[in-house]
Amino acid sequence: MLDDERNVDDKREYSATRDPVGVVQSANETQVDFESQTYRELIERSLLNRGNNVRLKRAIEKARTGDMVNIAYIGGSITHGAGAIPIHLRSYAYLSYEHFKNRYAPSDGGSINLIKAGVGGTPSELGIIRYDRDVLRDGQVQPDILIIEFAVNDADDETKGNCYESLVVKALAADNKPAVILLFSVFENDWNLQDRLAPIGWHYDLPMVSMKDALVEQFQKNPTEGNVITKEQYFHDIYHPTNLGHRIMADTLVHLFEVTDHSVPDEEEQTHEKEPLIGNDFVNVKLLDRKNVDQIARIEIGAFQHTDTDLQMAEMHDHDYGTPLFPNNWMYNKTGTQERNRFTLYLRCKRLILIFKDSSSDEFGTANIRVDDEHIIQADPHQVNWTHCHATLLINETEVSEHKIEIEMAEGYEDKRFTILGFGYVD
Repeated sequence: MLDDERNVDDKREYSATRDPVGVVQSANETQVDFESQTYRELIERSLLNRGNNVRLKRAIEKARTGDMVNIAYIGGSITHGAGAIPIHLRSYAYLSYEHFKNRYAPSDGGSINLIKAGVGGTPSELGIIRYDRDVLRDGQVQPDILIIEFAVNDADDETKGNCYESLVVKALAADNKPAVILLFSVFENDWNLQDRLAPIGWHYDLPMVSMKDALVEQFQKNPTEGNVITKEQYFHDIYHPTNLGHRIMADTLVHLFEVTDHSVPDEEEQTHEKEPLIGNDFVNVKLLDRKNVDQIARIEIGAFQHTDTDLQMAEMHDHDYGTPLFPNNWMYNKTGTQERNRFTLYLRCKRLILIFKDSSSDEFGTANIRVDDEHIIQADPHQVNWTHCHATLLINETEVSEHKIEIEMAEGYEDKRFTILGFGYVD
């Protein structure tokens, strides 16, 4: 199950006020007593693990001295801000970043930089490929704090947690030793993948925050029994929080920051240098696309000569505009006759993930994927049926070898389109 970034037609009545800075505030939001004991208890329940505090305390102290601190978020549509109005100012990522800046940076100096890299409907299988580009900015930025949120996106992760743990290890291993925080969001049906992913946090003694632990039990109660918010108040649709929901998610991270700030420093910091719990086979995955392919591999482009510009968009960082994802792509759009319609990639690797475009348009059709002359999958862009980045594992081996990957339209779809957004490879 991937969370759905389509615009859900929300039929509920919506009345709103504006807070002092002019941001839309739901009437439901004003009905919650944020100063009550029951609200404080809800927030406290979210702290699944305080974790080793050395790295996070170091980032807080760095902020206090006025140095630049980069606070980064990577995840799915909830991290993108879906359900928040406006999306770039009321997402849990922006709200918790704003609190960190106001609480820890000196008023007369210092700078806290927000890196928000949430993309709707995407799992950690794609997140680990995006990390270098969208968080590290191809080596230009190193986060001091990284929040990872894929607990409602990874049900279809073909690696069953390997990509998630690989992302954790990759972040922990950075030279500047960032604090890594695991955030477990939840769906309206009380579901998430915390049982699969939290053991990774325990394994590396990471701070972990659980919206499931905070919310689900109290959803079943009435106000006299300890209910703070209802599902109708918290959820904008079956996947995404309202403004109030994003506020609560931000408050759980703020609580972690405060607990860490007031705690005694641990004697030693956590390490990534231990045997992985699930796997770390994708730590060194790299993005291959039209921009860099000539430096890495050899291709025969065939009829995949076009560049698709109708792409999934996401408001990154604190932007109020969307950024197109994977713009350096190859699109099949048969116009005229070509001797060879097939796209062929020759690449030395041991692991390979294909990223292709899902679409609701009838102009797109199914493609056949072959690896080393063996048919692997049919890639159907209507499987999800909205404009979306779809990752699928093609090669997963223990040794590097030369591979040939062929992509061509399936029979009956020769007059349709298909977009290869890129590849993630491990060599």
